[in-house]
Amino acid sequence: MELPPPVTPAPRQPPAINYVLGFLMVGLAWGLTTPFIRRAAKEHRPGAHQLLESDAVRNSWVRSRLYGALFAVVDLLRNPRYAVPLLLNLTGSVWFFLLIGKAELSLTVPIVNTLAFLFTVIGEWWLERKVISRDTWIGMTLSLGGIALCVHSKNN
Repeated sequence: MELPPPVTPAPRQPPAINYVLGFLMVGLAWGLTTPFIRRAAKEHRPGAHQLLESDAVRNSWVRSRLYGALFAVVDLLRNPRYAVPLLLNLTGSVWFFLLIGKAELSLTVPIVNTLAFLFTVIGEWWLERKVISRDTWIGMTLSLGGIALCVHSKNN
Protein backbone atom coordinates (compact mmCIF):
# COMPACT_ATOMS: atom_id res chain seq x y z
CA MET A 1 0.00 0.00 0.00
CA GLU A 2 1.34 3.33 -1.05
CA LEU A 3 1.21 6.28 1.31
CA PRO A 4 -0.25 9.55 0.05
CA PRO A 5 2.28 12.35 -0.42
CA PRO A 6 2.60 14.64 2.58
CA VAL A 7 0.50 17.76 2.44
CA THR A 8 2.62 20.87 2.55
CA PRO A 9 0.85 24.10 3.26
CA ALA A 10 1.07 26.78 0.57
CA PRO A 11 3.45 29.57 1.48
CA ARG A 12 1.62 32.42 3.14
CA GLN A 13 1.41 35.57 1.04
CA PRO A 14 2.14 38.85 2.84
CA PRO A 15 -0.80 41.24 3.06
CA ALA A 16 -1.32 43.57 0.10
CA ILE A 17 -0.55 46.60 2.28
CA ASN A 18 3.06 45.35 2.55
CA TYR A 19 3.40 45.52 -1.22
CA VAL A 20 1.73 48.91 -1.42
CA LEU A 21 4.07 50.31 1.24
CA GLY A 22 7.05 48.71 -0.52
CA PHE A 23 6.07 50.26 -3.85
CA LEU A 24 5.63 53.67 -2.19
CA MET A 25 8.98 53.44 -0.38
CA VAL A 26 10.87 52.57 -3.56
CA GLY A 27 9.04 55.24 -5.56
CA LEU A 28 9.84 57.82 -2.88
CA ALA A 29 13.45 56.74 -2.60
CA TRP A 30 13.99 56.85 -6.36
CA GLY A 31 11.82 59.79 -7.29
CA LEU A 32 12.04 62.27 -4.45
CA THR A 33 15.83 62.05 -4.17
CA THR A 34 16.49 62.65 -7.88
CA PRO A 35 15.93 66.44 -7.81
CA PHE A 36 18.24 66.74 -4.80
CA ILE A 37 20.96 64.68 -6.51
CA ARG A 38 20.59 66.75 -9.67
CA ARG A 39 20.80 70.06 -7.81
CA ALA A 40 23.91 69.00 -5.89
CA ALA A 41 25.58 67.77 -9.09
CA LYS A 42 24.74 71.00 -10.96
CA GLU A 43 26.08 73.17 -8.15
CA HIS A 44 29.19 71.05 -7.68
CA ARG A 45 32.47 72.82 -8.34
CA PRO A 46 35.40 70.41 -8.22
CA GLY A 47 38.26 71.49 -6.03
CA ALA A 48 41.83 71.85 -7.17
CA HIS A 49 43.91 68.72 -6.86
CA GLN A 50 47.67 68.85 -6.89
CA LEU A 51 47.97 65.63 -8.89
CA LEU A 52 45.95 67.16 -11.75
CA GLU A 53 48.51 69.97 -12.01
CA SER A 54 51.49 67.65 -12.39
CA ASP A 55 53.22 67.53 -15.78
CA ALA A 56 52.72 63.77 -16.12
CA VAL A 57 48.94 64.21 -15.90
CA ARG A 58 48.63 67.46 -17.85
CA ASN A 59 50.68 66.10 -20.76
CA SER A 60 48.52 62.98 -21.13
CA TRP A 61 44.96 63.33 -22.42
CA VAL A 62 44.00 59.90 -21.01
CA ARG A 63 45.50 60.54 -17.56
CA SER A 64 43.98 64.01 -17.28
CA ARG A 65 40.51 62.69 -18.16
CA LEU A 66 40.81 59.62 -15.93
CA TYR A 67 42.14 61.48 -12.88
CA GLY A 68 39.74 64.38 -13.49
CA ALA A 69 36.75 62.02 -13.51
CA LEU A 70 38.04 60.16 -10.44
CA PHE A 71 38.49 63.35 -8.42
CA ALA A 72 35.09 64.68 -9.56
CA VAL A 73 33.38 61.51 -8.30
CA VAL A 74 35.31 61.56 -5.00
CA ASP A 75 34.47 65.25 -4.48
CA LEU A 76 30.78 64.59 -5.17
CA LEU A 77 30.63 61.64 -2.81
CA ARG A 78 32.27 63.70 -0.05
CA ASN A 79 29.54 66.33 -0.41
CA PRO A 80 26.64 65.45 1.94
CA ARG A 81 24.16 67.36 -0.25
CA TYR A 82 24.89 64.76 -2.93
CA ALA A 83 25.86 61.71 -0.89
CA VAL A 84 22.83 61.56 1.43
CA PRO A 85 20.18 61.61 -1.35
CA LEU A 86 22.31 59.17 -3.35
CA LEU A 87 22.45 56.80 -0.38
CA LEU A 88 18.66 57.00 0.03
CA ASN A 89 18.24 56.41 -3.70
CA LEU A 90 20.48 53.35 -3.60
CA THR A 91 18.58 52.08 -0.56
CA GLY A 92 15.47 52.21 -2.76
CA SER A 93 17.26 49.93 -5.21
CA VAL A 94 17.85 47.39 -2.44
CA TRP A 95 14.15 47.57 -1.48
CA PHE A 96 13.24 47.12 -5.14
CA PHE A 97 15.25 43.93 -5.47
CA LEU A 98 13.66 42.60 -2.30
CA LEU A 99 10.23 43.45 -3.73
CA ILE A 100 10.75 41.75 -7.08
CA GLY A 101 11.66 38.58 -5.24
CA LYS A 102 8.17 38.47 -3.74
CA ALA A 103 5.79 40.57 -5.84
CA GLU A 104 4.53 40.06 -9.38
CA LEU A 105 7.32 41.34 -11.67
CA SER A 106 4.98 42.54 -14.42
CA LEU A 107 3.26 44.81 -11.88
CA THR A 108 6.18 45.79 -9.69
CA VAL A 109 8.30 47.38 -12.41
CA PRO A 110 5.64 49.68 -13.93
CA ILE A 111 4.18 50.61 -10.53
CA VAL A 112 7.53 51.53 -9.02
CA ASN A 113 8.71 53.43 -12.10
CA THR A 114 5.42 55.34 -12.33
CA LEU A 115 5.64 56.26 -8.65
CA ALA A 116 9.26 57.35 -9.11
CA PHE A 117 8.12 59.60 -11.98
CA LEU A 118 5.32 61.09 -9.87
CA PHE A 119 7.59 61.71 -6.89
CA THR A 120 10.26 63.24 -9.16
CA VAL A 121 7.70 65.73 -10.45
CA ILE A 122 6.59 66.50 -6.90
CA GLY A 123 10.22 66.83 -5.76
CA GLU A 124 11.02 69.29 -8.56
CA TRP A 125 7.93 71.31 -7.68
CA TRP A 126 8.91 71.35 -4.01
CA LEU A 127 12.66 71.93 -4.37
CA GLU A 128 12.82 74.15 -7.44
CA ARG A 129 9.29 75.59 -7.37
CA LYS A 130 8.88 74.20 -10.87
CA VAL A 131 5.37 74.66 -12.23
CA ILE A 132 3.65 71.39 -13.08
CA SER A 133 2.19 71.85 -16.55
CA ARG A 134 -1.24 70.70 -17.63
CA ASP A 135 0.37 68.08 -19.89
CA THR A 136 2.36 66.69 -16.97
CA TRP A 137 -0.81 66.46 -14.86
CA ILE A 138 -2.49 64.59 -17.72
CA GLY A 139 0.50 62.27 -18.04
CA MET A 140 0.55 61.58 -14.31
CA THR A 141 -3.18 60.85 -14.33
CA LEU A 142 -2.90 58.53 -17.34
CA SER A 143 0.06 56.74 -15.72
CA LEU A 144 -1.93 56.12 -12.55
CA GLY A 145 -4.92 55.00 -14.63
CA GLY A 146 -2.72 52.56 -16.53
CA ILE A 147 -1.38 51.11 -13.30
CA ALA A 148 -4.94 50.75 -11.96
CA LEU A 149 -5.92 48.86 -15.14
CA CYS A 150 -2.91 46.54 -14.84
CA VAL A 151 -3.64 45.77 -11.19
CA HIS A 152 -7.33 45.25 -11.92
CA SER A 153 -6.64 42.87 -14.84
CA LYS A 154 -4.15 40.85 -12.76
CA ASN A 155 -6.72 40.41 -9.99
CA ASN A 156 -9.46 39.17 -12.34
